[in-house]
Amino acid sequence: DTEFGFEISPDGRFVAFSWNISGQWEIYLLPLDHSAPPQCITQEPGAKFAPYWSPDGTKIAYVLDLDGGENYDIWLYHISSGKHVNLTPDTSHAIQPEVSWSPDGQELVFASDVGGKFEAYRLSLSDHAIKKLCELPFPVRNIKWSPSGKLIAVVTHATTQDYFTYLVSAITGDFYPISIENVPICAKDIAWSSSGEKLAFSSNRTSSYQIGIFHVHDRSITWISDNNNENEHPAWSTDDSQIVYISQDGPDTELIVQAAADKNKSKHFQIEKGVHYLPAFTLDGKSILMAFDNPSHPADLWLIPVSEGIPCQLTHSLPEEFDKSSFTLPEHIHYNSFDGTRVPAILYLPRNIHGPCPAVIYIHGGPNWLTQFTWDPLVQHMVSRGWVVLAPNYRGSTGYGKAWQTANIFELGRIDTADVAAAVEYLISNHIAKPDRIAVTGRSHGGYLTMTCLTQYPELWAGGSAVVPFLNWFTSHQNSRPDLQHWDRENFGDPVKNKALYYERSPYFFLDRIKAPVQLICGANDPRCPASESIQAQEALQKLGKPCDLVLYPDEGHVFLKIENVVDAKRRQVDFLASLLDN
Repeated sequence: DTEFGFEISPDGRFVAFSWNISGQWEIYLLPLDHSAPPQCITQEPGAKFAPYWSPDGTKIAYVLDLDGGENYDIWLYHISSGKHVNLTPDTSHAIQPEVSWSPDGQELVFASDVGGKFEAYRLSLSDHAIKKLCELPFPVRNIKWSPSGKLIAVVTHATTQDYFTYLVSAITGDFYPISIENVPICAKDIAWSSSGEKLAFSSNRTSSYQIGIFHVHDRSITWISDNNNENEHPAWSTDDSQIVYISQDGPDTELIVQAAADKNKSKHFQIEKGVHYLPAFTLDGKSILMAFDNPSHPADLWLIPVSEGIPCQLTHSLPEEFDKSSFTLPEHIHYNSFDGTRVPAILYLPRNIHGPCPAVIYIHGGPNWLTQFTWDPLVQHMVSRGWVVLAPNYRGSTGYGKAWQTANIFELGRIDTADVAAAVEYLISNHIAKPDRIAVTGRSHGGYLTMTCLTQYPELWAGGSAVVPFLNWFTSHQNSRPDLQHWDRENFGDPVKNKALYYERSPYFFLDRIKAPVQLICGANDPRCPASESIQAQEALQKLGKPCDLVLYPDEGHVFLKIENVVDAKRRQVDFLASLLDN
C-alpha cells in the first residue's frame, strides 16, 4: 500500500507493511536483512492498513476496514503472543487511518469525526479511554507525536486547498500554527527529527511545494529546497543530519537526499522512471526504504544504499510469468484546451498499430491528484486491445505547481471538464483516434467529470463509464463527511449562497442532453460519492429512454477492497467500453 505507508521497527530489523498479494489487504513483517520471506500477521476479515510500531517494538497498531465505509477500527497486535485486540470496537463514525504513538507507548492519537467534526483524540491503552486533544479551527487530517513527548503536530484541512499544521502541547492542549510573521502557511507531510526539536514539512506557500524545517525553540523556518519541482514527504535520518524527500516533475519522480544543514549538499536517486513513495532512512542511515511502481510493475518495497545507489527490490508483486517488457510505457504530452491553455497529459499508444484507433479518455480523481507513470493494469489491458488511452492532468491536478492546482477553485465542473473534452480534439487532429470511437471514463472526481463531459459535450462521445461518481452537488455535499463538506465550501462555495453554481455544475440536472450509453459503477458503502446518486441517475436516464448500465456492489465503499469485486468491476468496465469501441 503506497498511501498509508509502512514502518521500520525501532530496532531497525523489520519493516511492517500492508500488501494484497493474497487477494486481501493484510499486514506483513519482512526482515530487512533478507533472512526470511514476508510473514503475514493478520487473518481477520476486512482490509488492514497503516501499521505503526510501538516505541519498544513489542506491538503494532494498524487499522481495519470491514466494508469500504472508512469507519476504521484501530487494532493492536502483540508480537510475542500473536494476540490482536480491537481498541475501537463497533465504530459507527469515521476514523482517519493514520495514528501515532506517544513516546512512552501508553497512548495513541488519531483523528475522528465522532463529535460531528474531524478532531484529534487521545486513546489510553490501559483502559481504552478516549478524550479530545484540543479544539482546532479546521478538520484534522493526521497527527504525529513528537519524540520528546512534549508536542503533538496536527495537520488540518484549512483554507481553500491548503493544509495548516498546529503544534499542540501534550500537557495543556494549547496550540499554535506553523506561520510566518504570525500568518499560518500551508504545511503538510510532517516529520519530526529524532530530538523532537525540529519538524520537517512540505509547503506550497510559493509557486510549488518546497521542504521546510520548523525549529521549535524559536519557531523559525529554514528552507532546504528551492527547485521548480513539487517536493514532498520528507523524512529524517536517525542522527538528524540528512533529509530524504520526493521531488516530482509532473508524472515522474526521484528521491533527493540532502544535508539538513546545507541545501547545496544533495544526492539524487531514481530506480527507474516512475513513482517513488514515502521514503524512510534505515536505522543506520545507510539506506533508504521506499515503495516504487511504474507502468511495468506494481508497487513493491525497495532499498537504495545511499553510498552506492544500486536499488534492491524487497517484495515481488508481479507474477513471474509476466515479462516487464510486455507492458506499454506512456508519453508525457501537452495539448491545447479550448481557451488555448496547454494541458499536460499521459498518452498510451498501442504497439504495431498505424492509423487512427479507438480511444479512451481516462480521468483521474481527486481532483487534487494526477495521473503519473504508475502501475495500472486496466490501462495496460485497454492498450493491449488496440485502444489509445489519454489521461489528462486537467486544471486542478497536483504535480504542476500551485497555480495549476488551484485553478479549479469555484471552477469545478467547467474548466476541468473543458480540459478533458479538449483531449478529443487533440486525438482527432493528430489522426490518433477515430472520431466516432472515443469513450470517456474515470473514477471519483473522474467519474463526476465523465458525467459532465457527457452532458456538456455530448456530441464527442461514443459513451462513458463513471466509476464511483457523484452527480448532484447538493445531495453529494449534504451526504458527505464533515471534512469533505469543508473542502466543498472552501473550493465551491455554500450550497445556499452558491445555489446557481451548485445547480449549473451538477450533471444530474442535465441528463437529457446525453446522447450515448452510460455505465455507472458504485459501492453501497461509499462515504465520499454516495451510491444513491448513481441509482437516481439510472432511474432518470431510463425514464428519458437513454441506455444506462448500473453496477452496484453492496459490500464495497469508495475504494473497492475485495479482489473479486475489483476484478469484476474492471471486467464490466472493459466489456461496456468494448461494446462501444470494438463494433
